[in-house]
Amino acid sequence: MSRPVVLKTLWGAAALVLVAGCSSGDSSGGSGERPGTAPSASASGSASASPSASGAASPGARVSVAGTLTEGLKSPWGLAQLPGGDLLVSSRDERTITRVDGRSGAKTPLGEVPGVVPDGEGGLMGLAVRDGWVYAYLTAASDNRIVRMRYGGGDGDRLGAPEPVLTGIPKGTVHNGGRIAFGPDGMLYAGTGETGVTGLAQDRASLGGKILRMTPEGRPAPGNPFPGSVVYTYGHRNVQGIAWDADGRLWAAEFGQNTWDELNLIEPGKNYGWPEAEGQAGREGFVDPVAQWPTSEASPSGIAYARGAIWMAALRGERLWRVPLSGTERSGDPEAFLSGEYGRLRTVLAGGDGRLWLVSSETDTRGTPEPGDDRILRLEVR
Repeated sequence: MSRPVVLKTLWGAAALVLVAGCSSGDSSGGSGERPGTAPSASASGSASASPSASGAASPGARVSVAGTLTEGLKSPWGLAQLPGGDLLVSSRDERTITRVDGRSGAKTPLGEVPGVVPDGEGGLMGLAVRDGWVYAYLTAASDNRIVRMRYGGGDGDRLGAPEPVLTGIPKGTVHNGGRIAFGPDGMLYAGTGETGVTGLAQDRASLGGKILRMTPEGRPAPGNPFPGSVVYTYGHRNVQGIAWDADGRLWAAEFGQNTWDELNLIEPGKNYGWPEAEGQAGREGFVDPVAQWPTSEASPSGIAYARGAIWMAALRGERLWRVPLSGTERSGDPEAFLSGEYGRLRTVLAGGDGRLWLVSSETDTRGTPEPGDDRILRLEVR
C-alpha cells in the first residue's frame, strides 16, 4: 500500500494507554490526522509489559498479513463466518450482503436487504449467523432494528425476507452502534449508540447507549439484570465492538467524545458512566474501562479475541490494537500493528487457529480510497 505509515504508539501502563476516537467518535476525524511515520507494524511492539495479576509479564505477539482475501468492497461493515469457513460481509451504504469464499475470495452477491435506509453512520451494519438464519442490525425509516433472514437449505444463495427480531432502537445520523454477536450462552447481544442524545445512555427505558441481551427471537434473555428488559448494561456512548474471551467474559469497545475511547469488561446491570463519566473517572457507581486511549488515535469499531488478547480495529487511528489480558485485567501495554498501512479499519473477526479477518473502511465517506479498497485481509497471529 502507498499510504504513509503512522508511528506505533506504546504508552506506559501507568498512563493507562493509548488510542482514541475523535470529538464525535466515528463522525469526524477521517484519515488525514497521522502523527508521524514509522516502520510497518507487522512485528510486536517493544514496550515492556506491566505485571499481570499473577505477577508474570505478558509476552508480545507477532502479526503478519498472510494475504488479501478479497477487495473492491464498498462501505463494508459487518462480517460473519459461515459453517465451512466462508464469510458474509454487509455494505452499510449499498444495503447488500455478499458471500466471500474463505479460500479463494470469490464474491457472490446475495442481494439487497429490504427496508434499509442509510443515513450518516446508519445503514446495514452488524451481521451474525445461527441455525440457518442471518441476523442483521440495520437502520430503517423509523428506528434501528435487528432482523433475521433465512439462508441456505434448499434456497441456495438467496436470503429470505427479513423478519423483525427487535425494533425501537433509537436512530440518528451519528452513534448508531450496530455490532451484534451470539454469546457462549446462545443469546444474541447488540451494542447500540445514544444517537448524539446523551441522556438516552442513562435512561434504562431507552434502548440507546446500551448493550442488549436477548433470545434469538428477540425476547429478554433469562437472567437479564432488569426484569422484562433486553437492557444488559447502560451508560454507553457508542458501542461498535463486542467479543468474548476464552473464559466467556464479555468485552466491549466504545467511542469517547473529547478525551477517552474505552475497552470495557462488561458485567450485567452495571453503569459505564456516559455522559457523566468518560474514561477512568474513579467515581462511585460507574465502571472504569480496563484500557483507554486519548481521542486521536483509535475511534474503535470491531473487536475480537485471539491468543490471549483483545484485538481492536481503529477507524481514525488507522491501526489494529492488541490488548493483552490476564483474567479481568490487562497484562501489559496495548500494542499497535499495521499503523497507517491499510487506512481506516472497521471490523476484526477471529477465524480460529490464531487467524484474524480484518476489514478496512476507506469507502465509508471518511477515508481516502485507493485502488482495491475496501478489502478483507487474512492475518496470522503468533
